[in-house]
Amino acid sequence: MPDESSPNAALEIKSASLTVPALRFASNELSVIESVLRERIAQAADFFRDSPVMIDLQLLNGQTLAIDVEALVKLMRELGLVPIGVRGGSDGQNAAALALGIPRHALPAGNSKNRDNATAKATASAEVEPPKPRVNTLITHPVRSGQRVYSNGDLTVTATVSAGAEIMAEGNIHVYGSLRGRALAGVLGDTSSRIFCMNMQAELISIAGIYKLRDDIPKEVQHKAAHVSLDDQMIVIKDL
Repeated sequence: MPDESSPNAALEIKSASLTVPALRFASNELSVIESVLRERIAQAADFFRDSPVMIDLQLLNGQTLAIDVEALVKLMRELGLVPIGVRGGSDGQNAAALALGIPRHALPAGNSKNRDNATAKATASAEVEPPKPRVNTLITHPVRSGQRVYSNGDLTVTATVSAGAEIMAEGNIHVYGSLRGRALAGVLGDTSSRIFCMNMQAELISIAGIYKLRDDIPKEVQHKAAHVSLDDQMIVIKDL
């Protein structure tokens, strides 16, 4: 047996994967960014509250648009976001972020395919961009307590979502197992999104920012296969 009194027994370092939304900025005007962020947060308050996010500066720097990183981080924190990394920044921007406790992200800046697969994107932009195709996400292992999964399309989980876990999707959510944690569909405001699960035990369900807590979920659909949708801005839960 390992000696638990040894300093080496007090800590384990393991690799871990983390999927967080990235904010990709197409405007360097803080007033515009604030307006767009407030709108997005209002659409999905439960998702964005204390949410870890990546700051993506690649688009700005590609257009040689300077931005005050310190002011941007201050704004994001005031809105309840938690910046955890910067990608696509210049040396000066990376240094400014690091001084605020935000490290440079390790993903290579040149591989857009890997970037898009690694993290879902919520774009704060002053321009109207054409719709982007949704990327559907498949999770085949249990989502454990404390884990957070985000998909910028539909999300399918073929295992259990544990209590204390959170799954989010810009589209629909399918859980082919017990749903015991939090499930948020249509997090960017898509009211046509739906949630399907084989065993409804959720702590919270939400569609387009409208939600029900466990105590509000009718007892007749609990522990059963269920379908969740919106009808006239109200959550509707039916047996499957």
